Amino acid sequence: MADSESEPWRETMSGRERVRHVAELLDGPTPVQEIADRADVSRATADDELRRLESDDWVTETTVDGTKAYDLNPVRMLFDEVTDLIDAHSREELERRLTGLKEDQEELAAEYDAGSLDELRDRLADEEFSAAELRERRNVIATWEAINTELGLVKHALRLYDDVLELSSPRTDSPSTFA
Repeated sequence: MADSESEPWRETMSGRERVRHVAELLDGPTPVQEIADRADVSRATADDELRRLESDDWVTETTVDGTKAYDLNPVRMLFDEVTDLIDAHSREELERRLTGLKEDQEELAAEYDAGSLDELRDRLADEEFSAAELRERRNVIATWEAINTELGLVKHALRLYDDVLELSSPRTDSPSTFA
């Protein structure tokens, strides 16, 4: 980072906070030195904080081209997204969201006469399309993938809704639904 850019960054966050912030934004395995550079800290500071984040299950250690690297823990990310959905929405809102997503998926299937995302993908190779039609189909595929991802998250949230609410509410004398 250039000095003029790093000053506000340094004034508002500690080095460890900057490493955590950079780690939250990782979009794939990233070498420690690159994380240190992005966070504007020494490699030792980044490595130390990343090891702490790994012990807390926020990141996982891996390698990139033989170099130690870190990536976000996908299990933790899933649970965070599911609990965020539960915190932000009532069960009824999640059920409406699930219905809306299913409707969106069915509309794409009908519009492109495809029973599944795989079928739509297979047609890219089987049929002759112009460049514009290929771009459109690829955009539709990306939209369908996003809908599938969101559907999965909403379904998980609905399955875990009562348990998460119970576990996040103050202790009571009522028995747990976990068995």
